[in-house]
Amino acid sequence: MAETIFLKIIRKEIPAKIEFENEYVLAFHDINPQAPVHVLIIPKQEIPRVTDLEPGEHAKILAEMVSAANIIAKKFGIDESGFRLVMNCNADGGQEVYHLHMHLLGGRKMTWPPG
Repeated sequence: MAETIFLKIIRKEIPAKIEFENEYVLAFHDINPQAPVHVLIIPKQEIPRVTDLEPGEHAKILAEMVSAANIIAKKFGIDESGFRLVMNCNADGGQEVYHLHMHLLGGRKMTWPPG
């Protein structure tokens, strides 16, 4: 697969409004927000899709992504009111960038079904 924009953001070649970063993940604001809080959480390791995750190999990365979401939700004061975590997979699932990422959406009431 071709190099993604997310790899360039990880390497700081493209600017992004970063909310959180550690050894495993980077989180930054979505350029097309769908909620008052819309942050993308990505692993620093290149993993194209959810279907490419391996149970033993990627468990730590997934845990770090969820932990980052909790830290960011608390920072924005949506940890108690609620938020949504979304991971899209492949074209029909709405995935546009083929680098695993989690959307943290909050700051408004979420509806169901999502779309």
